[in-house]
Amino acid sequence: MSDIIDRRLNSRRKSAVNQQRFLRRYRAQVKEAVARAVSGRRIADQDKDASISIPARDLTEPVFSHGRGGARTGVLPGNREFVPGDQVQRPQGGGGGRGSGQGDASEDGEGEDEFKFRLSREEFLEFFFEDMELPDLVKTQLAEIPQKKSVRGGYRVDGTPSNLAIVRTMREALARRIALAAPHKSRLRAVEARLQELERESGEEADQERRQLREERQHLRARILRVPFIDDFDLRYNNRVTRPRPIAQAVMFCVMDVSGSMDENRKDLAKRFFILLHLFLTRHYERIDIVFIRHHTSAKVVDEQEFFHSQESGGTVVSSALEALVGEMDDKYPSDQWNIYVAQASDGDNWESDSPRCKELLLTQILPRVQYYSYVEIEAERPQSLWLQYEEARDASPNLALTRVRNRAEIYPALRELFARKTKAVH
Repeated sequence: MSDIIDRRLNSRRKSAVNQQRFLRRYRAQVKEAVARAVSGRRIADQDKDASISIPARDLTEPVFSHGRGGARTGVLPGNREFVPGDQVQRPQGGGGGRGSGQGDASEDGEGEDEFKFRLSREEFLEFFFEDMELPDLVKTQLAEIPQKKSVRGGYRVDGTPSNLAIVRTMREALARRIALAAPHKSRLRAVEARLQELERESGEEADQERRQLREERQHLRARILRVPFIDDFDLRYNNRVTRPRPIAQAVMFCVMDVSGSMDENRKDLAKRFFILLHLFLTRHYERIDIVFIRHHTSAKVVDEQEFFHSQESGGTVVSSALEALVGEMDDKYPSDQWNIYVAQASDGDNWESDSPRCKELLLTQILPRVQYYSYVEIEAERPQSLWLQYEEARDASPNLALTRVRNRAEIYPALRELFARKTKAVH
């Protein structure tokens, strides 16, 4: 039996395997550290890698060691101080740098070392969105059961008569006729021009040249007429290919209040919630539509850039956003074909007379058509009128979820609460 020692230089990613083993072993601690890191990151950094630290006490492992007392024999290589028969004093514990601990004492008498490492973007998002999903995706699993659809895929030179591409065939025939007849037509124009010049001349040489040119003209015209109008070479047929198309389709409506009562801090919290939601959707689902709606006294469907960066503000009429939502569903997203989800964020401040209107829209036109509706109330000291109306609607509809967020640290737990993966019951 022989031992092989690998002394080759390690590659740049030498610790990749060890890091994956470490992440699997201390998954719970890393997950808690990721949750803590979210609240302290800037909005622009939510989609980047991150440095994570976990307490060193969580990394302790059981080890075997010799107990105190007893007689032992040991070999000390490189010994320059002792000779056989000398007694070696035991190391003294305690502070002052004499024990095995590292670091200085803290002011309050307690301290804790931290182990710091860096997670890549993919690793960070994997921990970030673990055990999350769109609830009640019942129409079929999103993009997992494709159906075949026949679509146009260019042209081919053979096929059935029913697939003949007439316009493309005529274009090919015209190009061929131009290419084959062009030299003859060019020479024919030159011959006819020379014949016109010879009409004003007389003499034997002119008569002989005219006869030759007339013969050539007749020959050129015959050559041009022999070019067929259409040839088998010109035929083009429509080519059709089959492509997979997902049976299930999902759309998420993001509704954000940008009224005057939503100050910069509230808007920052709302934007953080929607950015995390956007990252979750785009990471977990390949085919999903995301519709952004901003509202104050009036609502408007906007693109992603305007949704997160527009400075427009005004009063508050929440029903305008719900009416815009209903209009989009009517025009583009029928409930029998789409899994519809809604996420709404607001501080709850609304006209007293408008909140009952919102409840009516929810119960009659929105909740019966959506799979799931989540409402997040931002930094409200007490439940607002909109929250109270939504609570009454929730009692009548189980697909409405409510939560409140007061600071950055509560955004991530609220998102996980709203979109937690439901465990299937085992029978």
